[in-house]
This record gives sequence, C-alpha cells and structure tokens, in this order.
Amino acid sequence: MSHKLQLREGAYIITDAHYSPQRPELLALIKDIHSKKLQPSQLILMGDIFDALFGLIEYTYEDNKEMIALLDAIAEDIEVIYLEGNHDFNLKVVFKNIKIFPLSQQPITVAFGDRRVCLAHGDFDGKAGYKIYTALIRNPLVLFVLKYIDIVLNHLIIKKIEAHLDKKDDCKELTWFEDFIQNRFANRFVCDYFIEGHFHQNKSLKLNSFTYINLGAFACNQRYFIVKSKHDKELLEEHQFSKEM
Repeated sequence: MSHKLQLREGAYIITDAHYSPQRPELLALIKDIHSKKLQPSQLILMGDIFDALFGLIEYTYEDNKEMIALLDAIAEDIEVIYLEGNHDFNLKVVFKNIKIFPLSQQPITVAFGDRRVCLAHGDFDGKAGYKIYTALIRNPLVLFVLKYIDIVLNHLIIKKIEAHLDKKDDCKELTWFEDFIQNRFANRFVCDYFIEGHFHQNKSLKLNSFTYINLGAFACNQRYFIVKSKHDKELLEEHQFSKEM
C-alpha cells in the first residue's frame, strides 16, 4: 500500500525491541535521540517495539509511559513512522504525533530516490486462524471486555502475558527460514527492497525481483539500522547500540 512517503538517508530503523522494564536497553537509545546526541533524519519503528502495548488497555501504558512520551516528543522534531506489530497495536490512541500504520495497511511502500521499498512488521500474511485472531484482539469491543475482566482479576491476564513474553528467545535461528521466504514471496510485490522484522533473523536474500531484508531484533544484541546514501549499493548499515556510545 502506497502512502507517498519518502525513506530518507540517515533514517534509523528499529524493530522487535520488545521493550519492558526487564529489557530497558532501547530506552537509552531513545533518550540519546531525544537529547540529539544521536540525530537520525527520520525514525522508523517496525513493530514489537514494546513487549506489550495495547491501545485501549490503559494498564499496558503504565510501564511504558516514559518511552511513549519520549517517542511522541521526538516526533515533534522529525518524522516518526510506526508499523504496528503483534505486541503493540491500536496505537493511534496512544501517540499524538507519530504516523501509525496498523497491520491492515501493511506492507506500506515508500520511495527512496528512484527505488521502491516495501516495509512491514512481518505478520501481514498469516494463515486464516491467525488473521481471525489478529482481527479479534484489535477489536475495540473485545478489548473493552478484556480490559474490565483484567481489572476484576487484578490485572492477572496482562501480568501472565507479560511473564510469558519475558521468557521468549528473541535470538533463535530458524533453519527453515530461507526456503520459507523463497516460497512466500514468489511472484509477489513490485519493489526494489522488501524490509520486515518479526522473524528476528538479520538476513538478506536476493529474490527474483527484489532484495528481501529481514532485520535483526533490537532485543537481540541491540541492533538497529541506518539508511545509507542513495549512491550506495547496499541500502542499510547495521549498528549495535551501547550506552557508552
């Protein structure tokens, strides 16, 4: 889906940080951007930036308040594009200044000079059962009911979800991944690059009609990516954030 957006040289791209109080590393990077110690031309958040942030479930905002405020403040100075993931959705009620793209609008197409780049979190083409689940969990009525059940249970539901997510392995290599991508993208999409997260594989594959890039998860080794010059052959440069930078 095209939105007449431009991908800018010097843009930072971050995906799958799974930020939570147990995973605070992203907060330091975002603080450096907010203070202008780091100065991206644009900030693109590719989903699952938070481990659990569900619009209309206010309890999930509590541990994320500082990050939410910093991102919204950054968006007053530079363009911030946020592609919702499966851990962070219904975000238009959370952020005032950020351009939000829900799952239903992904992938989006952006221009980079004369090149077309598709961006997605990565779960836009799940199987039928997954599509039904994602539609239900984003439904305002379902979330309204879930919110009040969770309140009655003293937030037991959200706490269990968060405890489960904290135990996930974000750095696991998927041995089947390259064959899966080759089959998944056969004769699909007209673009020069297709970039997504979700799978945490940090791999680039040359397909028949475009270059596919699966970004490494920030949650795994604090990787993020910077868009290179339009004159460079490679689109992205990988960086690893440390607080000592």
